[in-house]
Amino acid sequence: MEIAKKVRELIEEKIIENGYILDDVLYVKEDGNNFLRIVIDKKGIIDIEDCVTVTHLIDPIIDSIDITDSYILDVCSKEKGCE
Repeated sequence: MEIAKKVRELIEEKIIENGYILDDVLYVKEDGNNFLRIVIDKKGIIDIEDCVTVTHLIDPIIDSIDITDSYILDVCSKEKGCE
C-alpha cells in the first residue's frame, strides 16, 4: 500500500476527533529529502500551535508504520501551504 494512503487511513480519525480536518497526505521527495507532509485545516485560522498539536497527536501513530526510508514529518496548514 502506498505510504501516504496508509498514513491517511491511520491518522484521519485522530485528527477529526481533535477538531481538525485532514486536507491531504503526501509522501514526496524534494531536494534529496523525503517529506511526509500532512496538510490540515479547521474552522478558523490554523497557527503554529495547531501544527504542533497535530504533530504530537499523530507522531506515535506514524512511528508504528514501517517506513524504511528516512523522512521529515511536515505538518502544515492548507491556507499557508507547506515549505
